Amino acid sequence: MLFVTPVVRLENVSRSFGDFCAVDGLTLEVGAGEIVGLLGPNGAGKTTTVKMLMGMMRQSSGDLALFGMDCFSERSEVQKRVGFLPDEPNFQSHLRGIELLEFVGKVRGLSAEAIMAHIDDVGEKLGLVEDLGEFAANYSKGMRKKLAFLMATVHEPELLIMDEPTNGLDPMATRTFLELVQRYVEGGTGVLYSTHLLDQAEKICDRCVVMNRGKLVAEGTVEFLKKESGVTTLEEVFFAVTGESELS
Repeated sequence: MLFVTPVVRLENVSRSFGDFCAVDGLTLEVGAGEIVGLLGPNGAGKTTTVKMLMGMMRQSSGDLALFGMDCFSERSEVQKRVGFLPDEPNFQSHLRGIELLEFVGKVRGLSAEAIMAHIDDVGEKLGLVEDLGEFAANYSKGMRKKLAFLMATVHEPELLIMDEPTNGLDPMATRTFLELVQRYVEGGTGVLYSTHLLDQAEKICDRCVVMNRGKLVAEGTVEFLKKESGVTTLEEVFFAVTGESELS
């Protein structure tokens, strides 16, 4: 499959904190209509990479762009086209789910009708509609993830950046969530999918990027990575290229 429109581009990107290099010379791209899995053990540099893409911090060196725009200096424009789903969504405790969603939608310039249409579509599929009147502070972890996904996709983003997106979801909700992600991809949305769930990444990702100690240690389609490592699963690839023990 050929992807000709890079919505994410990192070229030789590094980020240091004092003497510690969290990301070291990372180069990768995500195309429109492509799901790229961002994999690696704890401390590999995945979260730092995501934070740089979202304009939360500037890279120490290298070029990093979304839609050809600088992620840090042009982040207000970049984020109009991006949906972000963090691992641990944080919401204002005094607001209800519907109020948070309406606020995000209005900031994005959406009409009340467009916001309701999104709720009737995605919210209904996720089984969250009846809970939107509740204070978000009372939501379970799974409900918070569902609300965060509703908020991330309300403006039909051209890029979704997700960090452990199904963490906290039950199997049925996970299946529905992945079906929704696939629907956005089929509509041309690019997806950067950071996860520790290797079996899930193997099923849904067009390509995978594996990081270890800040460096890119493997990249390619799942079939390519398995062939290169001489193994039969993405999990085995992961252990082979990171040097991690399956029992550690």
